[in-house]
Amino acid sequence: MDLHREMAADIAAERESALGMLGPGAPSVRAAVAELLAHRTFVYPHSVLPMIVHAVETGSPGPAVPLAVVHELWWTSACYLDDLADGQAVLAAGRLSESEALLATVVGGIPLPLLVVQSPRIPERARGPLSAEVVRCWISGTEGQLRDLRADAGAATRDAVVTAYLGKSGAPYSMVTAMAARLAGCSDERVERWREFGNVFGILWQLFNDQQDILTGRDEDLANGTVTYLLACALEDAEGVSAAHVLDLHAAARHSPDAREALTAILLAPEVLRRYEDDINAFRDRAHRLLDELGGEAAHSAVLHDFVDRASPMLLRAVEPLARTVPTQL
Repeated sequence: MDLHREMAADIAAERESALGMLGPGAPSVRAAVAELLAHRTFVYPHSVLPMIVHAVETGSPGPAVPLAVVHELWWTSACYLDDLADGQAVLAAGRLSESEALLATVVGGIPLPLLVVQSPRIPERARGPLSAEVVRCWISGTEGQLRDLRADAGAATRDAVVTAYLGKSGAPYSMVTAMAARLAGCSDERVERWREFGNVFGILWQLFNDQQDILTGRDEDLANGTVTYLLACALEDAEGVSAAHVLDLHAAARHSPDAREALTAILLAPEVLRRYEDDINAFRDRAHRLLDELGGEAAHSAVLHDFVDRASPMLLRAVEPLARTVPTQL
């Protein structure tokens, strides 16, 4: 957060520069994308992640400011598309109509990031590889979202959910960490290690978001029929409850508050949460090991270690009745 405050003006200037790349012939496009960006604000300053990775490699975060904007553009677009899939698009678009927001999302999410990484601010040697990362991310992210939408709860396993999470959240985080490493001039082998770190961090962040959905009482995952990692844990580890009963509640939870409450009680059973916490700890330990192996500039590496810890708390507790509270902000 300190780095985000320090670099906020530079990121804002880079964002305006990116919008300017849309050209004088597209004022409506620029206004629509700007409105989408203004409406979708993020609680956590994850846009600095590629800057920190670049600083680990070079000691300097500044050259990766364009990648912070790419991160913002990607997530703004992806979040709107996710809202659209969940039937919340009208609420997610600010003053834009659904059609206007969808058009802005397409431009802001794909061609605009490509323009950013092709700009003179990026060394010529890196422009092609960074453009390829944007394309790769959209393919992987779409694959993960489709897996999520088509997921069969009856066939849910922890490994299957992780595969979907690697697309939904792993792809964008691995995109920006790999991009930062490319920009810093790392070898292909080292870029792939940073990509692996981004994937693991993305899984951790998805698990964090899943917990928040329960703790805040939003219950969007239950209402949308999402197959979460916690549901997979319950199907495998819940004691005294058949998988068939869990699946029946999961199906009914889309429309029934009572079913959501009953399923939540199963999800928060002690044996389910033990499995869940063990796996969170395993992902966190893996992320720390990757950072230890990568090494680099010590002060910024320490920030990434702290970033991992703050993204991987075990927030859920086996409480009866369920206490719904807003978790402490990271």
